Amino acid sequence: MKILRNYIDGRWLDSSTAKKKINHNPADRRETVSKAPVSAVEDAEQALQAASRAFAGWSHTPMPQRSALLRNVVRLMEEREECFVEMITLENGKTLRESRTEFRAAINEAEYQIAQGRLLGGDHLSSERRGTLCYLARRPLGVATLITPWNFPLNVACRKMFPALVAGNCCVLKPSDLTPATGALLCELMDHVGFPHGVINLVMGQGSVIGDVLVTHPSVKAVSFTGSTEVGLGIARRTAGRDVQVQLEMGGKNPLVVLADANMNEAIAAAIIGGFSCSGQWCTSTSRVIVEQSIYNEFLDGLTARILEMVVGDGRDEGTRMGPVTGPKQYETILNYIQIGRDEGARLCAGGHALDDGKHANGYFVAPTVFADVTSNMRIAQEEIFGPVLSVMKASDFEDALRIANETSYGLSASIFTRDLAKAQRFIEESEVGLCHVNLPTAYKEPQLEFGGVKESARGLPEAGKTGIQFFTTHKAVYVQHQS
Repeated sequence: MKILRNYIDGRWLDSSTAKKKINHNPADRRETVSKAPVSAVEDAEQALQAASRAFAGWSHTPMPQRSALLRNVVRLMEEREECFVEMITLENGKTLRESRTEFRAAINEAEYQIAQGRLLGGDHLSSERRGTLCYLARRPLGVATLITPWNFPLNVACRKMFPALVAGNCCVLKPSDLTPATGALLCELMDHVGFPHGVINLVMGQGSVIGDVLVTHPSVKAVSFTGSTEVGLGIARRTAGRDVQVQLEMGGKNPLVVLADANMNEAIAAAIIGGFSCSGQWCTSTSRVIVEQSIYNEFLDGLTARILEMVVGDGRDEGTRMGPVTGPKQYETILNYIQIGRDEGARLCAGGHALDDGKHANGYFVAPTVFADVTSNMRIAQEEIFGPVLSVMKASDFEDALRIANETSYGLSASIFTRDLAKAQRFIEESEVGLCHVNLPTAYKEPQLEFGGVKESARGLPEAGKTGIQFFTTHKAVYVQHQS
């Protein structure tokens, strides 16, 4: 068990409330993983003030020095890979294999953003005036509040912190109160390599208590949030009209379209990866599978057969293919949606219940669930469940499938399985999402491309890719006329 503290102005501190939140392993709630501070507004303000004081010095630190410190963090992370992997699994419940995948993704994104820092020196352009130099420079914004989720506690933290820091901003990281220890491990390494005091701050606690000050404090110039659409849009409202950059990565109801000419085995595999990896608790997960009617029954039979063979258990067991869901709130929400699906008349093909006896007796386990004959007017087809529940829907043809895919308020990710290049291209052009895939799972991504959605899935510049670092900067167009 880890006893956690906030990290403020270069010191590890208890919260002003002296209260602790006890976090348990979701695979076995008898096992205590950590005791984390329950911070008050005063603690958040202290962290924001420390970041504000540190900004002048850090923003004028030469880029090579900022990059070198961050590269040292990456080196230490790689030396401690198993510590991170085990902690992610203990806090979140995902399998060790999934935690290792998250770790590698975090390293790749961190390295990419460090390299992007070298490109912030400015773009030199040709001028219309003879003897005039013109270029575009970018400068850091100031204090950045980073609010990260429990489903990817390391990867998302790195996706936000590394570009913010390499660009010259100072940060206050607020991890989910369900997974604070992973964020603390990362900040321990940043403390170890010698960042100036105040550049990095960690405040743990409940968003309902400290969230408002973290996004509305006068010193805050950027807010990067990953979480639910409801909370994200609340941040957008509270920051409206202020000089604050806002980046919101929110929910999804991601479709995977399977046409009659698709490779059936690959499409089923993609549906399983997207629908049940991380127990379906990721924003790019597949939550709707839209299948052309001529292969609908064959696809459904193949999918169901493989789901019924899936091993659910403690993520630390190498044979486990799906772990528990992360905590009692998720557990209750998912089971409630399963009941909603039943009440709405969807046909249950697999799962549909809690796993609560034997080796599952002390954890938050939900059987991987497949509903068939789901229609767009059902809540399970429109609302984000964020769990191992897959809705399979029938489409008469490609046009119908495209219509159904777009028939949601969300717009994060989508995929189509087909051998028809023309239909694939139309899907790319007309699907209303920020990430689009052809013959790949909906969750696939690489660090060099931006990550973000449209509609109710996102606001502001997307994370990762080139905009990952641009979000944390402001532009300055410079013109220099040489004097004779």
